[in-house]
Amino acid sequence: MKALLIDDERLARNELRRLLAAFPEIRIAGEAVHAKQAREQMAALKPDLLFLDVQMPGETGLEFLASLEAPVPHVIFTTAYDEFAVKAFELNALDYLLKPVDPARLATAVERLPGRKDSAHPKAVSGRLEAGDKVFLREGERCWFVEVGQIRMLESEGNYTRVHFGEVQPQLFRSLNAMEERLDPKFFFRANRRQIINISWIARIEPWFSGGLLVELKGGAKVELSRRQAQEFRERMSL
Repeated sequence: MKALLIDDERLARNELRRLLAAFPEIRIAGEAVHAKQAREQMAALKPDLLFLDVQMPGETGLEFLASLEAPVPHVIFTTAYDEFAVKAFELNALDYLLKPVDPARLATAVERLPGRKDSAHPKAVSGRLEAGDKVFLREGERCWFVEVGQIRMLESEGNYTRVHFGEVQPQLFRSLNAMEERLDPKFFFRANRRQIINISWIARIEPWFSGGLLVELKGGAKVELSRRQAQEFRERMSL
């Protein structure tokens, strides 16, 4: 897969080159420092993937992407600004990475590339999300870019999952089991078949029926832990 790096900062391009050396399936075909040069490089190189900065001389990365005619290569933004993430995903960006680029987040982005075989990079990390990571969520026409640590609970609704944060609870087209695979067990706990809770949002715990526990989260939501899950919770949280 041929990639083009588009960033006006030489040090940022060099660092991305270093990180991408861990992914032999990605070949860096060229570099560009602004939109005009990027168009010239795209015409000559026909890249499959763009690593694109937001703030550049002249056109921004967002303006550049919006101006491209189909077929458009896959795009992964790399930027120091998190406030443009929603717009980037509206333009069908594959991912949005904040500088300095974290190797684990880069691995997660590469894993999302269509047609990529899992065996292509056997050392790729699992892509577990840390509490400080930010994720893009979308329900209908509404979009959010939320810190994982601000998600206080996830609830199963059949094959979908309702995510609770702030004053909203968007429904995502992913199962609770699939969501659990992305969440770090240091921060999230599977309370029962239907609910996963953020441990840092626990306000109070009290004994419940048949050896279980009743957990109250900040904000008032109450979640029941079965006897088995209560025992696992005690073992994990005890000194």
